[in-house]
Amino acid sequence: MHDDEPSLNIPSLLTLAVVSYFVLRWFFNRDEGSSGGRPRGRGNVVDPAQVEQIAQMFPQLSTRDIMWDLQRNGGSVAATTERILAGRGLETPPPSFQPQVVMPRGHAPVPATSTATPSKADGQDLISRYNLSARIIAENEESQSPASTSAWAQNKEERQRLLQKRRDEMILAARRKMMEKGKGPAQ
Repeated sequence: MHDDEPSLNIPSLLTLAVVSYFVLRWFFNRDEGSSGGRPRGRGNVVDPAQVEQIAQMFPQLSTRDIMWDLQRNGGSVAATTERILAGRGLETPPPSFQPQVVMPRGHAPVPATSTATPSKADGQDLISRYNLSARIIAENEESQSPASTSAWAQNKEERQRLLQKRRDEMILAARRKMMEKGKGPAQ
């Protein structure tokens, strides 16, 4: 009679404990989201370094679209970049999407808004960012901008210098237009 009753031995108890552990772990963790281990639903937090990295690679994209895609794919910069490079583009976030960006220490929190062009969080204007104040002073003294040559150089450093010069000229031309626009209605 003793042979007919099943007995609990140590290996079967250990197997039961391990299986129970994994079942309970799966059951309690399945509600956190399936975004690769990162909880998506808790505050919509996006790393600003990742957003800035993608915005530097693709300046034509809005920051809000980048944040939406990063949140959807669990913060994977590679997946977002691959989607853009494959030509699929980024989905437009729904109107209810209001991302909260984790700001580095020392910065005041800036609320994310749905603007058409991404703005820089540091608040610098282009003149101070690219150190063009000396060129403004020289331009005011000359009051005439020299014509630039648009030849493509063979040397990498020369091309870089020409492109930076062209960028500076474009910024200064835009500044002149804004100054003229500001003076126009006032007179």
